[in-house]
Amino acid sequence: MEVITIRRYNVLVIETIVLLLVPIILICLPSDFFDEGQSLCLSVLLFDTECFGCGMTRSIMHLLHLNFRESFYHNPLGILVAIIIGFIIISKLKKNLLALRTKPISP
Repeated sequence: MEVITIRRYNVLVIETIVLLLVPIILICLPSDFFDEGQSLCLSVLLFDTECFGCGMTRSIMHLLHLNFRESFYHNPLGILVAIIIGFIIISKLKKNLLALRTKPISP
């Protein structure tokens, strides 16, 4: 039977807490929190041209608040990316929780 070290156990616990808290924190923020301000996109900063990823953060933020029209306006790919990120978060949470529940901790 595989055991996990105390250090690995602590990493799993912290990772699980972060994976649970980040979506909760983003939902607590107002939906237009990222709508204003300077763009961090290198394409915009260097070439003054939007790339396919521009507006993704704003799109996902509006999607978290169930504002689908505004989400699609900022970036139509935001819905697809949010679904992919959701699957990644859920699978990582499942893996972490299973490891925390079933594997004994070595001293």
